[in-house]
Amino acid sequence: MDADGIKDILGNLLTLLNLPFDGITVSKDETEGFTRVDIASSSASRIIGWHGETLNSIQHILKSIIRTKEQLEKSPFLVLDVDGYRRVQEDKVRRMAEQKADFVRRTGTRVALVPMSPYFRRIVHLHVANTPALSDLTTESTGEGDYRQVVLRLKSKKGPAVGEELSPVMAEPAPGDEGFENLDV
Repeated sequence: MDADGIKDILGNLLTLLNLPFDGITVSKDETEGFTRVDIASSSASRIIGWHGETLNSIQHILKSIIRTKEQLEKSPFLVLDVDGYRRVQEDKVRRMAEQKADFVRRTGTRVALVPMSPYFRRIVHLHVANTPALSDLTTESTGEGDYRQVVLRLKSKKGPAVGEELSPVMAEPAPGDEGFENLDV
């Protein structure tokens, strides 16, 4: 679907939901392979909702409408954002992966990140794979459903040793470190 069609559908949806917005921008991210839809709004928190639930719901509805209108076999890969909220979340996930990468290098053990959505797991996988400074690491997803998580490990290691457990997901943040407790994954 073209950008104008997406803007029209989303604009109508937001109007029907009585969610004020100032503008909608649609851009295709060729490197990541998805369409980003940014909403500018003076009431961003209403569109975001509690921990991004409203934003996720609107994104799901938008994708379903586009899938039906375009008669697609599967939903299009698009990411809905409001005033940079999702970009901040993406940056937090990347920073989390980088912090845990340092731990993996220091200890040589595998580390499981917090369980997160498929979108944020994809962000971590791509970030580790495409960042030269992280080229000594690899990622894999483990678990099922809402508890699926990314595991970081050194490429030279081929999996857990007998009896080796995953290191804890989160320790108490050191003074000055940013915690990730508010990450909406």
